[in-house]
Amino acid sequence: MATPILRSLWPSLARRPNIAISAVPTTTLSSQLASRAFSATPAPSATLNQVLRGCRKPQRARHAVSPALSATLCPQQKGVCLKVGITRPKKPNSGERKTARVRLSSGRMITAYIPGEGHNIQQHSVVLVRGGRSQDCPGVRYHLVRGALDLAGVSSRMSSRSKYGTKKPKKASVGG
Repeated sequence: MATPILRSLWPSLARRPNIAISAVPTTTLSSQLASRAFSATPAPSATLNQVLRGCRKPQRARHAVSPALSATLCPQQKGVCLKVGITRPKKPNSGERKTARVRLSSGRMITAYIPGEGHNIQQHSVVLVRGGRSQDCPGVRYHLVRGALDLAGVSSRMSSRSKYGTKKPKKASVGG
């Protein structure tokens, strides 16, 4: 659309009718450097001291939040509770966080957090473990799933019931 206007402005374009304006070759910096035989600045290479100091270390891989589950590629795993106890949270927080020592079906031993108020698990209870750490408890990288297997849901829970394995309460029928 811009070509007829440019032809009227520049008669030299009128002699060459099939030239597209957008067909201007675009060159990148890498192609310009590849075509030049020399450069004013030398290619950056590490000195011997820099290599000895360790400048060429690869980036460390990120560690998994829940390594026992990511090793087996499972979202949850079944386990047997070995010990139930409490853990004191880290510095600014205070309280008693309920935790359980669990042996997973893969054979690994983990410490898992028991969410919600009150629980009914004891030694030899079969529980379902999911990932997700408890931020203020050191060494706790797993959660137990409420309402699955031997761990009951939180009783009298009204909000966020699906996170705590609680069914919707029955409504009282009027006049019946």
